[in-house]
Amino acid sequence: MSLSARRLLLSFLASGLLAAPAVIFAQAAIPAPAPVSSAPVDDGLNLRFANGIAAVVETKVITVDDIRRELAPILPQIRRDSRNQQEFNQKLERVQDDIIRNLVDRALIVKEFRKDEKRQIPASYVDNALAEQLTTQFEGDRARFLAYLKSRGFTLRDYRKEVEEDIIYGYMRGQQRKSVNIVSPAKVEAYYAANQEKFHEEEQIHLRLIQLNRGQLTDAELLAKADEILAKLKGGEKFEDLAKQYTDDARKAKGGDWGWQKRADLKPEFSDPLFQLQAGQVSAPVVQKEGVYLLFAEERKSAGVPPIADVREQIETTLANQLTREAQEKWLERLRKGAYVRLY
Repeated sequence: MSLSARRLLLSFLASGLLAAPAVIFAQAAIPAPAPVSSAPVDDGLNLRFANGIAAVVETKVITVDDIRRELAPILPQIRRDSRNQQEFNQKLERVQDDIIRNLVDRALIVKEFRKDEKRQIPASYVDNALAEQLTTQFEGDRARFLAYLKSRGFTLRDYRKEVEEDIIYGYMRGQQRKSVNIVSPAKVEAYYAANQEKFHEEEQIHLRLIQLNRGQLTDAELLAKADEILAKLKGGEKFEDLAKQYTDDARKAKGGDWGWQKRADLKPEFSDPLFQLQAGQVSAPVVQKEGVYLLFAEERKSAGVPPIADVREQIETTLANQLTREAQEKWLERLRKGAYVRLY
């Protein structure tokens, strides 16, 4: 998969979900999506570009096949992320547009790199990149690698050139990132002052819990076990240590640590008793059909805007990324104006 294809794929990946015991965490109802057809996809490219050409950059022609090669690794993810055929078609067209723009920019960047004859990508860099792909993506199986190239319409020489251009693309974009000045403290403070709503946090509690699964136990037996744990807590033992000994959930090794939780993250039967606790307090046993829970409020955060020191690094990253995007867009715009580019 080329650099631009990987970038597009990452932009369509959904964020990871918290691996938590589903019984205590609130879940929004999600309507069942209309199925997306699993039949072979008509990507519409032949109709959209009847002559098979999507763009021309100087003397380089970007063809429908070029777009399909970039699209192929992304297509399954687009299909999985689409709730129905209409949404799939809309996403497909947007991705095609992104691919064309990336291919045009890539051609311009490579052209800019090659203007300076002293700049060369050592052959060893390309060799190492190919060797890494062969190992990580094809487990060292050269026959599989060559079959993959054939399926994408590449010769080994073609693919080697693409890998070299990937390296050039990454190098040139990296040089632009380096050119961005360090974000000044004044800019950080101004951003913080102007964007207070972005940093507002709801009340949160750092939750530890002990989950006692019912199994064949009665309520009385479970509550007796919970009382035993509470007695040990009163005797000075740490909740974290007791969780490592008693809890039946996936965070046993971490002392029942479920991190910072907002009220809305949890079902009411758990959030109500938890948010009545002060830091360092434990709830009464919470009895549910699947077992009994003890909830421990390790720390509390009040609702409000955190001090600038807590979010300074986040703001610096945001502003640096913004400056980088602006600088790179100006650079690319200059390259576009200085070259012949035709979109079909």
